Amino acid sequence: MGRGKVELKRIENPTSRQVTFSKRRNGLLKKAFELSVLCDAEVALIIFSPSGKSYQFASHDITRTISMYKREVGLPESNNSSFGRARTMEYWRNENEELTKSIGKLEMRLRNLAGEELSTLGVQELKQLERQLKTGVERIRSKMRRIISENVSLLKRKHKASQEENTRLLKRLHELNFADATCSTSSVGANARISAFPSELI
Repeated sequence: MGRGKVELKRIENPTSRQVTFSKRRNGLLKKAFELSVLCDAEVALIIFSPSGKSYQFASHDITRTISMYKREVGLPESNNSSFGRARTMEYWRNENEELTKSIGKLEMRLRNLAGEELSTLGVQELKQLERQLKTGVERIRSKMRRIISENVSLLKRKHKASQEENTRLLKRLHELNFADATCSTSSVGANARISAFPSELI
C-alpha cells in the first residue's frame, strides 16, 4: 500500500515545526547539491528560517548566480559591494544572535546542574538532569578511585625501594663491624706475642 497523501498546512507545535524544518532544509540542500553535480547545473539556494537565520548552497559564486538571475528576469543590477556588505552584516548578526542564545542556554544548564532555577523545569527535564548528575558523580568516583589506586601503587613501590635500601645499608654496616672486629683481634694477638718475648730481647 502506498503512503497516504499528507495535507500541507502550517505545523502548530513549535518543536515539531522546528524538527520538520531542519529535516526538509537538509533534504532540499542535498537535492540542490545532487542537481549541480549530476546535471552540471549552476544552482543557488537560499533559505531563511522563521527566526531569520539564513542557509545557502551555491555550486558557483552565489553573487554571480544572483546577477545572472536578475539579468534573466530583467531586474536592475544592485551594487555588488553594497550587496556583499549587507549579506556579510546579516550573516554576522545572525551568528551573534545564535551564539547569544547558545551562551544563555549553557549558562542556564550550569545553574540547573548547580541546583539553581529548577522551578521552570518539567518532570522529564528533571529526570534527565538527575541522570546527568548521576553519570557525572560516577565519573568523578571512577577518577578518584583511579587516582587513589595509582597513589597506593606509587607508595608501595617507594616503600619496597626504601626497605631494599635499608637492607643494603644494614648488610654494609655488618660487614664494616666484622672488618673492625677482625682488625681488633689481629692487633690483640700481635701485642700478646710481643709481650711473650723476654724483656732482654726487646
